[in-house]
Amino acid sequence: MTIPDSSGFNYMMENGSIDLPCKPEEERRIVQDLTAEAETSLREGNLYYVISKRWFSVWERYTLQTDGAYTFESESLISTNSGARPGPIDNTDIIANGIDDKDDDPQLLRTLEEGRDYLLVPQEVWEKLLEWYKGGPALPRKMISQGEQRKQFSVEVFPLCLRLIDFRDQSEVIIRSSKKASLLDLYERVCQLKGIDQQKARIWDYFNKRKHKILNPSNQTMEESDLQMDQDILLEVLVDEFDMDSTGNGLALVPVEPPTSSVTIAGGPSLSNGYSNGYGSNMYQRSNLSSTFGDMEDGYDSLRPIHRGDRGGLAGLQNLGNTCFMNSAIQCLVHTPPLVEYFLDDYSDEINRQNPLGMHGELALAFGELLRKLWSSGRTPVAPRAFKGKLSRFAPQFSGYNQHDSQELLAFLLDGLHEDLNRVKQKPYVETKDSDVQPDEEVAEEFWRYHKARNDSVIVDVCQGQYKSTLVCPACSKISITFDPFMYLSLPLPSVATRMMTVTVFYGNGSGLPMPFTVPVLKQGYCKDLNQAVSAACCLRSDEYLLLAEVYENRIYRYLENPSEALISIKDDEHIVAYRLPKGRAEVTRLEIRHRRNETERKLFLTPLVTSLEDLQCGADIELAVNRMLSPLRRKAFIPPVPIQSGQENGYALDAPGERNDCSSTLLRPGIQSADNIEPEGMSISELSLRLCLTDDRGLSCRPILKDSPIKPGGLVKVILEWTEKEHELYDACFLKDLPEVHKTGVAAKKTKQEAISLFSCLDAFLKEEPLGPDDMWYCPRCKEHRQATKKLDLWRLPDVLVFHLKRFSYSRWLKNKLDTFVNFPIRNLDLSKYVKSNDASEGSHVYELYAISNHYGGLGGGHYSAYCKLVDDNRWYHFDDAHVSPVGESEIRTSAAYVLFYQRVKCQPNGTVGETSQGHGSA
Repeated sequence: MTIPDSSGFNYMMENGSIDLPCKPEEERRIVQDLTAEAETSLREGNLYYVISKRWFSVWERYTLQTDGAYTFESESLISTNSGARPGPIDNTDIIANGIDDKDDDPQLLRTLEEGRDYLLVPQEVWEKLLEWYKGGPALPRKMISQGEQRKQFSVEVFPLCLRLIDFRDQSEVIIRSSKKASLLDLYERVCQLKGIDQQKARIWDYFNKRKHKILNPSNQTMEESDLQMDQDILLEVLVDEFDMDSTGNGLALVPVEPPTSSVTIAGGPSLSNGYSNGYGSNMYQRSNLSSTFGDMEDGYDSLRPIHRGDRGGLAGLQNLGNTCFMNSAIQCLVHTPPLVEYFLDDYSDEINRQNPLGMHGELALAFGELLRKLWSSGRTPVAPRAFKGKLSRFAPQFSGYNQHDSQELLAFLLDGLHEDLNRVKQKPYVETKDSDVQPDEEVAEEFWRYHKARNDSVIVDVCQGQYKSTLVCPACSKISITFDPFMYLSLPLPSVATRMMTVTVFYGNGSGLPMPFTVPVLKQGYCKDLNQAVSAACCLRSDEYLLLAEVYENRIYRYLENPSEALISIKDDEHIVAYRLPKGRAEVTRLEIRHRRNETERKLFLTPLVTSLEDLQCGADIELAVNRMLSPLRRKAFIPPVPIQSGQENGYALDAPGERNDCSSTLLRPGIQSADNIEPEGMSISELSLRLCLTDDRGLSCRPILKDSPIKPGGLVKVILEWTEKEHELYDACFLKDLPEVHKTGVAAKKTKQEAISLFSCLDAFLKEEPLGPDDMWYCPRCKEHRQATKKLDLWRLPDVLVFHLKRFSYSRWLKNKLDTFVNFPIRNLDLSKYVKSNDASEGSHVYELYAISNHYGGLGGGHYSAYCKLVDDNRWYHFDDAHVSPVGESEIRTSAAYVLFYQRVKCQPNGTVGETSQGHGSA
């Protein structure tokens, strides 16, 4: 195939189209408009198409897409010539069998991640892209509605995949269906596939090759039936008298069932082939009323108190498809001693079915039944299907079979269990008040009393603490103190490792040439840290500020104006510039100057310039600002060199031929004016000396500017400067070319040694005073305005079970990252006395002992979760890795994979000394 040029004519001809393609910017506009239109009419059943991120990124680059619904990310691009038109749509890199897939319904790879490997585009966008580029294969997916309390729409990228086993000949076939499809739909599809009468078919939930329950043909959905990805379903066909031979046996249609558990059907007699004499009219009687059908979890057992089984607490959890995150969090909770005691006892009286913030008690029942199963089944692994089904209904963000965050699930579970078990049936209205001048002890107690009046459950009793929050207004010094509850503490991981970053500084007033500065910043620092470092390096004055921006392909890709944005979002091969701008009034206009070679070649070149104007009115003001920004680049009038005679003291000494730097300024002959001051002949009085055009945010329009052209001030004004031969002669533009990269990695660069920090340093970072972010402004009641106040947290009341979340993951619009920093945390004798500001001795000790850890191994997308849990009864640690459970030494549980830490308060002895929560004592 001929490689298409930018016009795409050859490509379109070879693909059977006689219509000339759209221009790149027109394609981009059409896609944006169709996407926006689709987002305004979201409804169940809408069709979306999965498209390879690899191909789509090339299309984004071709259309110069830098804003809108699909944001270009340079790291995801494949190697291609900038501006080249993409070839046909190629989805082969995301389907299971690649280019050899001949299936009419090709399946996606299970390891794909949205945004990294694929994107979802509305049907209208797909059809338009297919019209322009052809290719494929097409991967349509439907939008479904999820959530019990709050409906939300999502595209079902991975439909439910079931393995249908025909009981007659043990043949297997794959059935793919939406989890929102009904069981009646399943029966119709299976019967049509097998050519049998629906009245003679019976389909079993055959999870783990065991008959659990009959799937009756009804409007119940697959999801509500707790069917899991890749599980088995069993087809049985009724044999009537016409299919019997003279001996009364079935004509080989019903072979002897493989050796599985022998169960009764609706209470009837058990036969080796699974049928009873009274099958006929009773074949669809519900069978899940008996606990003999599979797990206890499939139907809630009595809530009577039960005793722990032999080796209770050593049962693993079966992975139902990327559910290791859920298994890890559950194992930590079901090994929390107070919760074990609570859910093994009768808690039926505390189930709150009327709480509008809860899940009608269903989540608490599902969790309680799962805990009981784990503590009474010995070492037999448990499949948490019923629990996952409830979780998907009430928290659709955890539905499906993608990997999720164990801490996010833990936060949902603690909050959901609390609301389902809240002893307060009617929550009173409570108006919180500021502390004013009351003592902290009185205010804290009042806040806690208000909180308990609305929230009273075993979760509050065991897991909730209270911290003091102090806000100070930077303008009027107003102090606001509140005492808020917490369920866990999310601790940042401070870093001492530094990173060298190079930033090119431009003068917004044109007073100097651009200059690169290389500064050290913390690897885990923020844009505010980089701004401060560069400000110090370039000696920024008090009446100036720095505006950081990321430049890509001679355009400002984005402004780095969010001080709390993590520096990890900036890659080493990017180009970062800083513009020195004067601090002005609120109505100041920011002027962005782009460069283009000439009118015929529309591609941008040179680094953009940015300045600010306080009184922008017309085109002449813009021309004055552009001239000022270009002034450091002026070429001086050149004079021939005069050889220096021996003994001559005056004269001009120039570099040797071939050694002169093109970027150095030549000397100005006395009496010769700068070429910029010469008025070109034949110019209209209304025209500018520079060819300037106003453009829009996306660079699509271009309107010439005259001296008297009215300019709307305020915000950001973007102009394009056309560089003619005159500008090339007058200005030396080499300073605007080839910006240095943020960091040039050396070939033999040494790998940084892994740093180690303590849990206490993480806690110090969490409690330190810091300003609020610009997106989290505080409304000052005295100023009557939103202020960027400083915030300080202090621990006030600690719970019996204290959970620490180590913030290893950071997310931004541009990047996801994980920190593998080793955190040295105590196993015993974690003493937090110095952090607790309350003097209430009745609270108990502030010494804690570790009993569980949720671990995360690997990176983003391809990681794995497991748990370390301590059995208090035998004072031993075990590793819970999904269904596999094995003992582990206490010396092995401290690793860089630790993600969520669970501590229990050590009780005080009657003599006032601190005792142990379990046997043995020592420091670690």
